[in-house]
Amino acid sequence: MITLRQLEFALAVAKYKHFKRAAEECNISQSALSLGIAELEKQLDTQVFERNNKQVLITPIGEEILERAKRIFSEVNDLITRAQTHQMPLAYPMTIGIIPTIAPFLLPKVLPSLREQFPNVQLSIVEEQTERLIEKVRYGTIDTAIIALPYNTDGLLAFEFWQENFLAIFSANDSHANQSSINADDLLDSNLMLLGEGHCLTDHALSVCHLDKQKVKNSFSEANLTTLVQMALSGMGTTLVPQMAETQIRQQNPNIITIPLAEAGPHRRLAFITRLNYARVDDVNLLGKIFADTLNKSE
Repeated sequence: MITLRQLEFALAVAKYKHFKRAAEECNISQSALSLGIAELEKQLDTQVFERNNKQVLITPIGEEILERAKRIFSEVNDLITRAQTHQMPLAYPMTIGIIPTIAPFLLPKVLPSLREQFPNVQLSIVEEQTERLIEKVRYGTIDTAIIALPYNTDGLLAFEFWQENFLAIFSANDSHANQSSINADDLLDSNLMLLGEGHCLTDHALSVCHLDKQKVKNSFSEANLTTLVQMALSGMGTTLVPQMAETQIRQQNPNIITIPLAEAGPHRRLAFITRLNYARVDDVNLLGKIFADTLNKSE
C-alpha cells in the first residue's frame, strides 16, 4: 500500500531534482529515501523518475502522479488539523514561516506578549524567503507565514496586521546624515547597498523609490540585513531597513543615523497568509490581532 511518507519522499525529490537534498529535507538517509521511491514506483507499477549519476527527471506520468500527491498531502495535513478545531485557541502546535527581514525585529516584540496571553502556545518558526514560504503554505508543510505585501498571494488567504515605512541608515559622519528626509537620487549618490535576488525588501524598496535595479551598484545576494547595517555604519554607503527595526538597531549601534524616505508610505504591509481551506484559520486571524495590538503598544 502507498504511504504518505512515500509521497513525501517523491514530492521532495520533485522539488529539488536531487536525491541527497531531498533526503536531507525529509531527515532520512539517501538510501532510505531511494528505497521509499522504489517501493512507491513498485506499488504504482509506474516509473515516476528517471535518474542517473548526473540528473533526475520526472516522467510524463510522474508529473500527473506528483500533482495529485501534492493535493493528497495538503488535504491530509488539513484533515489532521481540522480534528483539533474543538480545542481552545492556539492550543495545538503551529508552524509559522517568516521572512528574514521581519523575523529578528518582529519576534522579540510580539512573542513575550503572546506567551503571556497563551502560556501553552507551541510555535515552530521557519525562516525563509517569501517564494519558498508561499510554496510551503500551499503544500501544507507549514501552517501559515508572515510576509510583506505587495506580493502575489493568489489562491491564499491574507490577514494584514501592520504597515510600516523604510528608513535609510548612515554613519554619523556621512554627508547625508543631517538631512530630514532622503529621496531616490540621494540614495543612489550615497552608494545604496541592497540584498540580492529573492529578498522582497529589495523589490519593495526599489518600487517605493522608483529605482531601476540596474542603477544600484551594490547587491549582496549572500549577505543579511545586519551585515549591510554594519557596512553602512563603517561609512561604506547606506542601506534601507524597516521602521520596525529602528529601536533594535539604535540599541546595538548608538552612533547610527536613521533618515526617513521622502516617498509617501506605507512602504510595505505585513500579513499572515494561509490556505483557503486551512482548518485553524481562526487561530491565524487571532495571531494577527495579537501581533497588531502588541506592535501598537510598543510604538
